[in-house]
Amino acid sequence: MANVRVAVVTGGNKGIGFEIVKGLCKNFDGVVYLTARDVSRGEQAISSLQQQGLKPKFHQLDISDQGSLDNFKKYLQDNYGGLDVLVNNAAIAYKVRAKEPFGEQARNTIAVNFFGVLATCHTLFPILRPHARVVNLTSSLGHLSVIPGQKLRDQLSDPNLTEEQLCDLMNAFVKAAEEGRHSAEGWPNSCYSVSKVGVSALTFIQQRAFDKDSREDLVVNAVHPGYVKTDMTSHMGHLTPEEGADAPVYLALLPPNIQSPKGAYVWCDRKIVDWINKIT
Repeated sequence: MANVRVAVVTGGNKGIGFEIVKGLCKNFDGVVYLTARDVSRGEQAISSLQQQGLKPKFHQLDISDQGSLDNFKKYLQDNYGGLDVLVNNAAIAYKVRAKEPFGEQARNTIAVNFFGVLATCHTLFPILRPHARVVNLTSSLGHLSVIPGQKLRDQLSDPNLTEEQLCDLMNAFVKAAEEGRHSAEGWPNSCYSVSKVGVSALTFIQQRAFDKDSREDLVVNAVHPGYVKTDMTSHMGHLTPEEGADAPVYLALLPPNIQSPKGAYVWCDRKIVDWINKIT
């Protein structure tokens, strides 16, 4: 089945991820995989979509488990020979009233939202085919302006920032959070924000690498889906999950050899936003 195109959505069993799967099932010319950490929830989501006349496939995937990632990569290689669309949607967020210590929240949030996404990319990027599209779900809270410290902003926005340096910064935040000095070092009081700033910065690094890749026309973009009514926002958003899926699906389906958006920070209305300067 090497000639069959394949799209994968992580964290696809509910919320925006579920709606992205739905949108791809309706518009993508190929097979769409809904992945989820929990098998029963994933299969329930598949059943719900099947009742709507759609035909997604399911595979278990926990982005914080390298064994799960390796297993999925092998499955895709063995059955399809590659991957054409990857939507990195899976993420966690602590509620405002969470009782866990801030350091613990920081460690767990960065582990999933940044390092889990990074591990997914490291595992699956080698099997991306020419003209592949990657969509990294970020947030308005993943804009550089949420970082109070000028030195950190300068480091994060450095056009020569490497993946290793970015990982060091994410680890530095966790260490500072655990030791109660993150504010003094210029970090915000939001683990989720830091994790999504990391994902945004990672996207720009990844596109620079794609531009030098021997495979033709590899494109990655970061997208803020909007303030969406989901479990993650305690259903306090302005947009429905279906509306939140619009921009991610648009980016997943960008036509061949497009020049823009490419390595961009894209808003929920599909417009490219300056990631470095304050949003007006």
